Amino acid sequence: MKALILSGGKGTRLRPLTYTGAKQLVPVANKPILWYGIEAIAKAGIKDIGIIISPETGEEIKSVTGSGEKFNAQITYILQSEPLGLAHAVKTAADFLQDSPFVMYLGDNLIEDDLAHFLSHFQSKSLDSLILLQQVPNPAAFGVATVDNRGKVLALVEKPEHPPSNLALVGLYFFAPTIHQAIANIEPSGRGELEITDAIQYLISHGYGVESLQLEGWWLDTGKKDDLLAANQIILDSLVKKSIQGTVDHQSKISGRVTIGPHSQIINSVIRGPVAIGSHCHLENCFIGPYSSIADSVIIRDADLEHSVVLQGASIVAIQQRIVDSVVGKNARISPAPRRPQALRFLIGNDSQVELIGPPS
Repeated sequence: MKALILSGGKGTRLRPLTYTGAKQLVPVANKPILWYGIEAIAKAGIKDIGIIISPETGEEIKSVTGSGEKFNAQITYILQSEPLGLAHAVKTAADFLQDSPFVMYLGDNLIEDDLAHFLSHFQSKSLDSLILLQQVPNPAAFGVATVDNRGKVLALVEKPEHPPSNLALVGLYFFAPTIHQAIANIEPSGRGELEITDAIQYLISHGYGVESLQLEGWWLDTGKKDDLLAANQIILDSLVKKSIQGTVDHQSKISGRVTIGPHSQIINSVIRGPVAIGSHCHLENCFIGPYSSIADSVIIRDADLEHSVVLQGASIVAIQQRIVDSVVGKNARISPAPRRPQALRFLIGNDSQVELIGPPS
């Protein structure tokens, strides 16, 4: 059994953060989104992992993620020259996959459920494909399945104008080698891509065994800012435990589940968990509210922050209003202008600088 993680694409919905970096490496609770998928796959006992990368961000993903040793797995990187669809990614990975069954995982998705349960179902029933579904309020934005009362998949359609059900395809699929034959027999869709839904529909139409299971836990597609913040909140709620490795002075107050990395300094500040703070940070005269993640080497001074994600090397200094529901990119700087602004809400890309300008006098 192998795994194929899709980590290409251009991340247009998370721009400007992804102009200069891979969307799958944007951190959730101070860990790259991609790593959660790798860890889930390795936990299920699948150690031979291929990762689809793009020319734009592939080297960054390889550098950050490495050979797989930190995950007790072996990682092979596979270049997809253009983002021509999920089925095209499988076709690109044919030499890696060979005749092995595999799980395909979209690298910007987060799933609470344990993959081992799904893997066991797929293997015990000798299926050609097992797809994972979840009920959603807006099925027209997803691939949608029609299933019978036993979970057998009857039909699939990609982003339908009139959805036949509210069962959306989650970014997790199990395939037997027969999927390669299916992909060889489909044509690009109207948007010029080889759709995995078309390949699965080929299997269904030709009598192959395709079943579904519905997720019991949460599923998050972190492709947009609000989704990223929601994922950060859920992960902090689920995983963060109190751990203080940095230094906290006597004037500071720490409450709830807060992690503070090595060599970080907390001075005259209030931190209310769940909060994750990386290493080599300097926080002084500030309030850090629940559901905030602060990466390594961040400076926050004379500022309040809540329900936000701050990436590595950013600086937030002397901001009078509380910053909420914001994502601040790597090495971005937020500093005040002489006049007080009316409100603050940010999506700030890597290496940005922001100066707050008040209304004219």
